Amino acid sequence: CRSALAQQHAKMRMIVHDNLLDFAGLEAELASVDACFYCLGVSSTSLGEDAYTRITFDLTLAAARALAAAHPGACFTYVSGAGTDSSERGRTMWARVKGRTENALLALPFKAAFMFRPAMIQPLHGEVSKTKVYRVVYALLWPVLPLFKVLLPGQVTTTERVGRAMLEVVRRGGASRVVENREINEIGGG
Repeated sequence: CRSALAQQHAKMRMIVHDNLLDFAGLEAELASVDACFYCLGVSSTSLGEDAYTRITFDLTLAAARALAAAHPGACFTYVSGAGTDSSERGRTMWARVKGRTENALLALPFKAAFMFRPAMIQPLHGEVSKTKVYRVVYALLWPVLPLFKVLLPGQVTTTERVGRAMLEVVRRGGASRVVENREINEIGGG
């Protein structure tokens, strides 16, 4: 990450690094990494394709390629999104870019790589989206979210379930390399 996180844990080692496109000099640190939980991302709402690609594809692949070179025995988990276009040919820009990113990650020589495709994620435990439009949408939907969970159980998950599911596939593997929202809920306890 580019700045230190508030969260700390005995089993988590944080590497603060300024240039997320160049990991030169971190090979020794990366060689001891068993799993990467790659969750960096932005909304495509106000970005053109070039800017969105730089953040979604370029940054992700720079980190993944550096880790794969340093420790191909690692497991890489990537938070993508429901509706991602693996064909890379659809009309929706963000879905094409996410699809290209997933395909490139799956081609790297990791022990295992998992693409997580959550749909609507309910933030728990004080988590707040950095994206203003998401904060507004969640505030408006919060009163009816329990109804969404009942009517559309395959479309709603929580930050906690996503995290638990990511940990679980790193520990035990997964049935598929692309983990859709329904499977996230099953693996993550929901």
